[in-house]
Parts: sequence; C-alpha cells; structure tokens
Amino acid sequence: MKRPVLLIKFGEIGLKGGNRRFFERLLIDRLKAALADLPGNVPWIERVRGRFLLDLSSIPPAVAIDRLGRVFGVVELSRALQVDADLDSLAAASREVLGEALADFAGDRPVRFRVTARRADKRFPVNSMELNQLLGAHLLRSAPRLQVDLHHPEITVEVEVREEGAYAYARNYRGPGGLPVGSSGKALLLLSGGIDSPVAGWMSLKRGLELEAVHFQSFPFTSERAREKAVDLARALSPWAGGSLALHLLSFTETQRAIRNACPEELGVTLMRRMMFRIAQALAGQVNAHALVTGDNLGQVASQTLASLSVIGQATDLLVLRPLVGLDKTEIIDFARKIGTFDISARPYPDCCSLLLPRHPATRPTLAGVGRAEARLDAIGLVERALASRETLQLTPTISFS
Repeated sequence: MKRPVLLIKFGEIGLKGGNRRFFERLLIDRLKAALADLPGNVPWIERVRGRFLLDLSSIPPAVAIDRLGRVFGVVELSRALQVDADLDSLAAASREVLGEALADFAGDRPVRFRVTARRADKRFPVNSMELNQLLGAHLLRSAPRLQVDLHHPEITVEVEVREEGAYAYARNYRGPGGLPVGSSGKALLLLSGGIDSPVAGWMSLKRGLELEAVHFQSFPFTSERAREKAVDLARALSPWAGGSLALHLLSFTETQRAIRNACPEELGVTLMRRMMFRIAQALAGQVNAHALVTGDNLGQVASQTLASLSVIGQATDLLVLRPLVGLDKTEIIDFARKIGTFDISARPYPDCCSLLLPRHPATRPTLAGVGRAEARLDAIGLVERALASRETLQLTPTISFS
C-alpha cells in the first residue's frame, strides 16, 4: 500500500475533554465544506488518533492545502505518504519525501537534515531511536548532499508508525489554529470599508464564532465603489468563515442627515455609532446573532476613547466584542495583509463612517448629553426604515481548481 495523504492536525480542541467529539465533528464538517465544490465526490476524511486524514489521490495537493489552511481549528497540515508498516516501505517513502523537499534547495550545496521517528504502535519491532538511526543512515547513503544536524535542520523527515499504517513526510504547512467556526455561537460583524473591522471579523471567526456582516451605506454621499469595497471585503473573509458569508447592506443616509440637521456637531460621531448599534441589534435579532463585533481599538480615534466606547456601547443590550482593543495600528495592518484584506481596505473610496465628521468631535461624551441630543431624533423610525432598506448578499470565494 502506498497513497498520498494529508495529515490534518488540530491543537486546542484536543483539550476539550467530554466536549471533544462535538468539536471534532464540527471540524470535520468544516473541512468537508472547504472542499465540497471540487470536481467529483466530497472527499473522504478519516479520523485517526489525534488527527484527521485526507486521501490526496484525486485532489490537487496545492488546492487542498490552500483550502484547509484556512479552516479554523487546523494547526498544521502535513503532506505525507501512507505506506505499510515495514522497514522497506518506510525507507522508500522517506527517500521519496526527502527528494521532494530537496528540490527546494538549488545547486549542490550541503543541506542539513534530521529524522524524527515516532513509534505509536508498540508492536512494530524497532523502537523510535533505532528507527531514527536506521532511516537516517539510509537517507545519508541515498543523497550525498545531506549533513546530519539535529539542532538546526533545514529538512526534517518525520516518520510515524501507527496502528492503521505508517507515514513519512517532510513538508508541513501551518494552519490558523483556533476553534471551528460555529462552535462558539453566532455574532454580527459591523463591517466598514476600513482596515480594522475585517481583521476583527477574522479574529472572531478564529475563536469559533459564526458571523454575518452588516455594512452601512450612504448613497449618494458614498459611491458604488465604496459598496464594491465592502462586498469584496466580505468575500475575502468568506473562505475563513466556512466558505460563505452573508453581507447585509443597509441605507444609513436618512439617519446621517437627521443627526446632522438636529444634533450638536461635536456629538455627530457618537450619535452615528449609537444608531448603528441600535440598527445592528435589531438586525441581529432577525438573523439569530447574539453579539456584535466591531473593529474598535482603544484610543485610536475620538470615538474610541474609553468614555466614547462606554456611551456608544450602552445603545445596545447585546454583548459587544472588540477583538482589536489591545493592538496598535501596525499590528492590525500586519494582520490585514496576512488575511488578504489590506489592499481592498486601502482603496480610496470612503464609507459612511468617513463622512460628515465634525471638526472637533467630543472625546468625553456623557450619557446625559447624548440622551438630550437623541431626544431630537425619531430613533425608532430611523431603525425601522434602515432595516426596511436591507439587501442581503451571500458571498463565496472566487473559485480556482488549479
């Protein structure tokens, strides 16, 4: 027996005790969903001790690695050969995976390597230390470029002997970690066109939240390009969200006009954010979400002082999650580049949050002062009319099978 497989390793869910089976089943569902649109049948994923196994015989390995590398709960992916648990088969498989790894090193320079063997099946006649030595000597004879380096190897050939067979691999790919999407409940992401909120959404997904997103648009003050930017940001998040993300587009024009015409200029940002929270809470009730997620970052702008966050947050009864509160802007930008949203957010098309900004926004608003200003608004009617404008898009990634 010899077949190419992908070893799918998880971390945190292995510590879940009596709930572990729930997390494992959900992770398998997410793995299958990530590959479900590939030509042919839904790939078969096998549960083996401490990990999952995907047969790569009919799936392009690069596609599987790219797709599954975006599934939260996956810690590492290893492209391996599964063979019979005997020394000859293991030696041949080790030689093959080593050859593939050596192809990454141009020229004839020496390459440092080591063998790491683990014998989980104690019926195998050779223990782990002996297997290291036997396979290491065999590989040294097969590839003169190799030099043994146990502490700083450039290639590590890993071998596992388990009850269901043996595996050899030398290429590992990091997964995002975290928990499977949907294992922690459902929340609504307030998605602007900026850098921060998509990163906040990604971090929430990593902790197992299922997400839907809401974007407030203000035609004619904002352009069609601003709308496209929000759609593209949601689409960029969709592979991390399990392959699909609902985006709700709501009109905020009437609300902004009402605030500008009836309320003190310095409270404009605070009042807009409070109205967004009210509208988002009503929408969350309709889509069965139990928390709001925002890209707020403490101290970054006037609406994110401690006083402002407190007053704005009291506009909703829902839990408000702010995953970015401890990060600085450089760290947020680094995350945005990593998840593929930075270039979209950097497009020069302002959203409604960038419009009608006061020259001197209040940084220490009080609930009493904000309440007096809001008394001039038809808050209930504004919420109802914003919800009535809803357009919902179900966004999926751009598909490639190459």
